[in-house]
Amino acid sequence: MRAVVCVPICPLHVRPQADAPLADEALCGWPLELLEQPCPGWFRVRTRYRYEGFAPAWALTVGEGGAARWAEREKRLVWKAAADVLDRPAVQGCVMTTLLRGSLAAPLGEAEEGWQELALPDGRTGYTKRDFLEEYYETAPQIDPAALRRRVADAALAYLGVQYRWGGKSSLGLDCSGLTFMAWFANGVLLYRDAQIVPGFPVREIPRETMDVADLLFFPGHVALYLGGGRYLHSTARAGSSGVVINSLDPLAPDYRSDLAQSLTAVGSVFPLEE
Repeated sequence: MRAVVCVPICPLHVRPQADAPLADEALCGWPLELLEQPCPGWFRVRTRYRYEGFAPAWALTVGEGGAARWAEREKRLVWKAAADVLDRPAVQGCVMTTLLRGSLAAPLGEAEEGWQELALPDGRTGYTKRDFLEEYYETAPQIDPAALRRRVADAALAYLGVQYRWGGKSSLGLDCSGLTFMAWFANGVLLYRDAQIVPGFPVREIPRETMDVADLLFFPGHVALYLGGGRYLHSTARAGSSGVVINSLDPLAPDYRSDLAQSLTAVGSVFPLEE
């Protein structure tokens, strides 16, 4: 059975308990596969990127009919940090919900005077600013690799300054692999959720000397996105940072982190090695 997230953030816990640690988050409009209902009010779910966790029933629209209708709709990607959906196309409208960066919404008709009517996964309709929405890619756009690398880096940089949140994936807080996942998700590529290279997913290990913009830097239990010039973006819980920051691999740079630079275990890339 299928379901769709119908709230801004659906927590995916490691156990079917609200106080259990967070394993992941799914955002509004994301589809989920229901695997079982271990107890009332909870489902064990699987994401499109094959990650599993326990989701509260209140966060989901459940049923093949609603999920199938949602799957057939044209989607837009919310790329504003927070985008209010109002009950009418006016700033005085009542806020129905607030979608976060990375959410999916279904446009209804053409935008008028800067407002776009939307269908939400729970069946309601509302309005948000057209400028808050971007094209949604289910696969990577067919553009020059250098341009795609730049797009991914820019998507990651949109989270600069966001707080660290274990298991997080939103503009309210994300962890290291949540950041790299979302940067590539915005460009039609689904990475593995955790800070490791896993067979069957797009990232492959490459020689360190070939790393380029948007490649991934792996450290013990941590992952970052390379920006070029020896600099990288990552979400860190380290005291004094506690969020998405830029650091350097260059020992002479003021933002050099020796603990990471000296423990780099692998470099991974979505792109094939050039012949």
